[in-house]
Amino acid sequence: MGEVEGTEDDGATDAVGAGGAKDSGGGTDTGGAGARGGPAGVERLLAAVLAGESGVVPGLLEPLDSAARKAALTRLKALRAEVRAGKWAVPPHVPSRIRGALYVAGAGCLTTPEAAASWLGARDLPVHEEDKALALAALGDPAPEWAADLARRLARRRAVAEDSYPLLHGLVVRSGYTVPPTDGYVTGWTRHLSGDRLVERLREDPQTPVLVMHALAMAEPPERLTRPVGHRPEEHWPPALRTLVEEGVLDRADVLDTCVSRLLRGGPLRNVRLTLETVRLLAPDAEELRARIPDWVGIAADAPSLVAGYAQDVMVELASAGALPVGALAEMTSGVLFRTEKKLVRAQLALVGQVLAREPDAAGELLPAVTEAFGNEDTGLQERALKLVGRHLAAVDPEVRRELAGAAALLGPAHRRAAEELFGADLAREAVLPYEEILPPVPEAQRVAPPAATVEELVAELLVERLPEDPVAFERALDGLVRHAHRDRAGVAAAVREAFPSPGWEQETHYFTHEAHGIHVVLAGLLGVLNPTLADFHRTKGHIADSCLHQALSGVLDARLWEAAVLVATDALPFLLAAPTRFTGAIDPPVLVERLREYRDAGVEPAPADLAQALVRVSRADPSAGRAAEEAVALGTPAGLRLATWLREEAAVGATVRFLGRDDDRAVRRYSLIDRLVVDLGEHRAVRAEFPPAFQWLGGALEPAPRRCHHWVEGRAQWAPVLPADRELLAACLLPTLAHGVDGDARGATEPLTALVEADGPVGRAVLLTLAFGLGCVDADDRLRAVDAVLVLAARGELDARRLGGELAWLVAGGSVKPNRLADAARTAAATGAYGTVWAILAAMLPRLLGAAETGTAAETETETERRAERRAETRTEATARPVRGLGEVLAVAADCVERCGAGGEVAGLDALASERSSTQLVVQAKRLRNALRQGADHPPTESVRIGR
Repeated sequence: MGEVEGTEDDGATDAVGAGGAKDSGGGTDTGGAGARGGPAGVERLLAAVLAGESGVVPGLLEPLDSAARKAALTRLKALRAEVRAGKWAVPPHVPSRIRGALYVAGAGCLTTPEAAASWLGARDLPVHEEDKALALAALGDPAPEWAADLARRLARRRAVAEDSYPLLHGLVVRSGYTVPPTDGYVTGWTRHLSGDRLVERLREDPQTPVLVMHALAMAEPPERLTRPVGHRPEEHWPPALRTLVEEGVLDRADVLDTCVSRLLRGGPLRNVRLTLETVRLLAPDAEELRARIPDWVGIAADAPSLVAGYAQDVMVELASAGALPVGALAEMTSGVLFRTEKKLVRAQLALVGQVLAREPDAAGELLPAVTEAFGNEDTGLQERALKLVGRHLAAVDPEVRRELAGAAALLGPAHRRAAEELFGADLAREAVLPYEEILPPVPEAQRVAPPAATVEELVAELLVERLPEDPVAFERALDGLVRHAHRDRAGVAAAVREAFPSPGWEQETHYFTHEAHGIHVVLAGLLGVLNPTLADFHRTKGHIADSCLHQALSGVLDARLWEAAVLVATDALPFLLAAPTRFTGAIDPPVLVERLREYRDAGVEPAPADLAQALVRVSRADPSAGRAAEEAVALGTPAGLRLATWLREEAAVGATVRFLGRDDDRAVRRYSLIDRLVVDLGEHRAVRAEFPPAFQWLGGALEPAPRRCHHWVEGRAQWAPVLPADRELLAACLLPTLAHGVDGDARGATEPLTALVEADGPVGRAVLLTLAFGLGCVDADDRLRAVDAVLVLAARGELDARRLGGELAWLVAGGSVKPNRLADAARTAAATGAYGTVWAILAAMLPRLLGAAETGTAAETETETERRAERRAETRTEATARPVRGLGEVLAVAADCVERCGAGGEVAGLDALASERSSTQLVVQAKRLRNALRQGADHPPTESVRIGR
């Protein structure tokens, strides 16, 4: 088969059929058959398309000549425009069927590859799988160059190529040309071939050598290639590729080169798992490994941990055989020791030690690379590296010795004395500087920009992908849509139809039955295609007593969206009262008063959900709240009076948090946090009486009882802006989701924490619990967001470190928060320069975890149930008189904090542990912490300085 790159001129000339007549849509002119088609044939074709009967379209196209197809195409384009404009939107299944028939009919009427590719790849013509095969039949028997050009154009569109592989492959086969592979074409090919006859299909397909190599090199391999073995190993791609290599279908050297190159480029583990497994199955011999040493060096330094471990094993094998150059080992050591994975660092230090034991003369080249570990966050690894340098220091010249001594400045305070003894006069003396507590700058209040000034700007905002994940942009777009629709409904509707040619609500009959789909429901309301009964149901829907809090939070936005969807097609909503003025979602009181004044002057009644959200968002703590309340009363409207009353309440709504004991419920044994957590939203009669159903849970309509939520949790980004004026209430509502992040494997639970700590209102127990839960989450990214929240709260001067430490103490003691996760979070926070803040938290937490008597911090509970539960947990701790298992890592972080910030004092239970005769990590770090505290007490630090960064 020849290969065609296609012409760069998109205005490709018409193909010439085998019979010499111009080919309409790639097919040969049927000559006399055109007379049998004519206008009547065009009408039959259009009738079939309008009825959505795709299956009969190829047969109806067959008798049409070029002129008839040209006439049909004009009619098809007009029908396509009508469908795009929503003319055939009811009933909902009709547009989908018409689009499928249009897709097939257009394929048979277009005369150039350019036009055919544009039609077959259009966004507004999504079709079913069977329609693609019908489109291939409609294309007829095109000229080879024409078919290859069309295939090339479609293959360049990834989404089209992935979903239309049978069509593209049919064109390739008919053309006799090999179309250059693309990611989309290869992805479609893998979907088509995957199955229980994978090896046979690959062996039989002449495209296999080219397409496999492309698949192995892809930045994001096709999903079918990255699946685990599962229960059907015959469908797994890596073993199939090994078989093809053994049979000679694939070239072994080429496969190895491609796989190793892909591993070198790195990326998430899911994207390199295919190539890693393929290399492992091919089991390269010593010569193949040695030929790729530079690649293994780069892979060990930068690849995901699992891949780097494999590269490290390869280098160990080469070193054991004496086939690893010292220079390559030094380069690899510098890269690996810069990594954070302790297992890799330990293994690399061991490898260097083994090589130096055999080749002492290599010390001058290898030891400078070893000093990379001097800056590791783990003091144990620092000690290993220092001892390795000490064992071989005598083998280096004075210049290298001075270089090593200079690198010793990276060592932590715990190893400073050992470094001085080792390097002596070569170690530079550093001036003792005052300790500086480094905290992030306090975030400045950001104002929300006005909504889009023009319809064009509005449409551009509506088309932004993942718009709901940016609450500020979402609210601006929603407010802008309402405003512009009020001014020029027809113009906005026309712009929306053009921007959304194939909306989801026209593809699925029950698109809005169960959810609003964000701003789409408002767009559908603007276009007049919403079911009125369904819309009224959703806008007035409330929550049953056992609803989960995440449903309640999400339900607020849903109610607002359904309300806007109903009113946007009328004159009842000139703009949104609830549009935030600050990035947190809050509204300045004077702004809300002015909005209500505009409503009054225009004779407009506020929409219930819009007004309720505006009240919940208004900043009662703002200094202007008192004056705004007076002005609201002066408006003389019911809405103004409600605002004034709301602003004058000290705590408009509130919540308390408590935990059931693990054996309080005799019927069900409760172990997980989520099974013991009780959030009690206080009774508020005005909220229950005056707010719409979706908001009444804020007044205590939900039953205060533990509940597991089995719903798919989404829309977290929109939760914080619902309650930006009351941090404690918002925090209480977030706790159940955060508990899933601690007990289970939920990801993204801490996404609202940044907005939480920047919100208004006091910081109480609920806020501190969200931080404690976040620091103990399973997911590392969740813990990182919690660390940021802690530091921001500390920078604002609102962090009660002692109480946070007390909450962490009982959570760790009870096994809810794992010590290793907490240690990771604390280490990350301390590394930013906040050693004093982290130590203040850990100092309040450690006594209980060390088995000492309760200090009273964690006993600051709010219900008798909790006090009983904590006393039982305390009794169990005292009975064992042993520290919590896994505490060594936490003690290491605590010791590092004390060494760096110079804190002193005593920690109950620490002396007893540090006095034990043991070499375990727990005891070693306890001794280190005790010594650091004694040194800090003997030599108090100079006054610390808090600076922003």
